[in-house]
Amino acid sequence: MIDITHHGATTGVTGSCHELNLRSEPNAFAGILIDCGLFQGQEKGDGASASDLSVDFPIAHIRALVVTHVHIDHVGRIPYLLAAGFEGPIICSEPSAIMLPEILEDALKIGFTRDRALIERVLGLIRSRLVPVPYGQWHEVFAEQGSSLSVRFQRAGHILGSAYVECDAVSGDEHERVVFSGDLGAPHAPLLQQPASPERADRLVIESTYGDKDHESRETRRYHLKAILEHALADGGTVLIPAFSIGRTQELLYEIEGLIHEFRSDSVADGLVWDELEIVVDSPLAAEFTGIYRKLKPFWNAEAADRVREGRHPLSFEQLTVIGSHEDHLNAVAYLARSHRPCVVLAGSGMCAGGRVVNYLKAMLGEARNDVLFVGYQAAGTPGRDILTYGPRGGWVELDSERFDIRAKVHQVGGYSAHAGQSDLIRFIEGISKKPSEIRIVHGDESAKLAFKQRLVEMDYPCVFIPN
Repeated sequence: MIDITHHGATTGVTGSCHELNLRSEPNAFAGILIDCGLFQGQEKGDGASASDLSVDFPIAHIRALVVTHVHIDHVGRIPYLLAAGFEGPIICSEPSAIMLPEILEDALKIGFTRDRALIERVLGLIRSRLVPVPYGQWHEVFAEQGSSLSVRFQRAGHILGSAYVECDAVSGDEHERVVFSGDLGAPHAPLLQQPASPERADRLVIESTYGDKDHESRETRRYHLKAILEHALADGGTVLIPAFSIGRTQELLYEIEGLIHEFRSDSVADGLVWDELEIVVDSPLAAEFTGIYRKLKPFWNAEAADRVREGRHPLSFEQLTVIGSHEDHLNAVAYLARSHRPCVVLAGSGMCAGGRVVNYLKAMLGEARNDVLFVGYQAAGTPGRDILTYGPRGGWVELDSERFDIRAKVHQVGGYSAHAGQSDLIRFIEGISKKPSEIRIVHGDESAKLAFKQRLVEMDYPCVFIPN
């Protein structure tokens, strides 16, 4: 028997955690987990609230954890998995193996402990368990008592190191290829090679974050970003971009460097040309991962490699200022709040649920000359979703238990989502030579999952369902 169960990302877009089990005999039972992420906002999994970090399912039979990518909603519960007694390897792509300890260090400091010695012990344990696997190469996880399981990573185009996972499973007389999409990226994303469809998928577990809509094209969204920045900066305000530290920040820097390079002598605001526009990254984690991205240039796509050969620095250009210390962060917030200097600030977290972006929002939401630009998905129950929903109506948002009126203008550029749109997801599925016998739709709001399911049913895909 080859079975799939889900421990997250079934009622929303966070908390990804899936289980693939093989049973060849009544007492021969082994499996793997694919991701073990945090819930965010109001999203729940198996009745657990977002603040419930416990691993409350059996893990004695779990031979390995397989990581699709290092976003916190896919890896944030790993320390709790270890605390629950998991002793197996953590298998991931080569770039993810470099980045995973760094993202978990930040998560441990915020939500687990400030004890430096304990953090180092946990990180040392995680590093000792890491098994980096090159893209496109099969890795045997186990072979025991009539069952065997091997996994292979293929590029997912979501963030650097992201992968979808092909699982070659044998259990007694059964032999299946089961594919877990992880998070798939849109084609032509900055820096990343786009995903190609798997050669085979008897069963497919696929995300549906944007299963109900498509994004703008790369060129359209690029000029949309340019137009929003020019309009927003015209009155001497700050454009605040809440951005995820891994992936979104680096892609935005890449795109902004491209705009500066192309329009450097053109006006971006009164008395200011693009070449003089200051771009601020105020997130120690984002700064750290931008440095890691630079070191991982062999994994960049051809376009990015060409820029480097031209002598350009897409992630460390002249107009970029990185703020490190907390004191410098507070000074920057105070200065930008009182000055009329046009500036673009990228700060974490991406859904405004914490991090340095909250201080900027508190200081700037009340002034109409400032702008907030969302470039990523905002989960239900997060301040980001509330600002996006109520900001255009002149409403308010609660930050640190205090209400703040929203007078700043609010924008959204959907094309910069790191997730595939509906047509991209369809292309991924259509590229599989033989239709999967089962497609499970996860990692999406209810409306997105239902719309995506309806589209697949219309295309005569068999056994399409949404797991509970």
